[in-house]
Amino acid sequence: MPFSQLRADERGAAVIELAMVAPMLALMTIGVVDLSNAYSRKLALEQGAQRAIEKVMQTTELDTVENTLKTEAVCQVNGMENGVCKTSPISANNVTVTYRLECNNAGSIVSTQQNTDSTAFDQLDCNGTEKPQRYIEVKVTDSYQPMFKLHFLGYKPASGNLAAGYQMQATAGVRTE
Repeated sequence: MPFSQLRADERGAAVIELAMVAPMLALMTIGVVDLSNAYSRKLALEQGAQRAIEKVMQTTELDTVENTLKTEAVCQVNGMENGVCKTSPISANNVTVTYRLECNNAGSIVSTQQNTDSTAFDQLDCNGTEKPQRYIEVKVTDSYQPMFKLHFLGYKPASGNLAAGYQMQATAGVRTE
C-alpha cells in the first residue's frame, strides 16, 4: 500500500483518539469522586456540629453541657451501630466547645471574652452599663485523606506533612442569653 493511500485511510483513528483522551477522562472522573468524598466529609462535620448545638437545651443533670455537646457531635459524625455511637473516625478530642461573652455598651462598642472552661466562663460578667450576650460554640475538626496524594500548585497542609491530609472544620453556635 503506497504511503498516500495509508495517509488517507481513517480506520483506527477513533481508537487512537480515545487512547489520547482516556487518561484525561479517567483523571477527571477520579477527581470528581475524590472531591465528592471530601465534600461529603465536610457536610458530616457541619451536621454533627449543628446537631450538637440543637442538644444544648436537652442536657441533663447526669452530664455537663460540654460533654453532652461533644458526645452528640461525635455520635452524629460517626453514626450509630446497634444504638451505640461508633468510635471512629473522630473522637471527643476533635470537638472543641467555646463559651463567649459579648458586652455591648450604649455606643455599640462590643468587648468579647472567650473561654473553653464553663466554670471560669460563668464567673465572667459585664459591667453594670453593658448588655451581656452569651454564646456557646461547637467546632468539629477532622482531616481528609484523598484517594490520590496529588497536591496541585504547590499546596502543602498547615502541618507541612502531606500524609496528614487536608484539615477540615465545621462550627455551629447558639446564643444562650
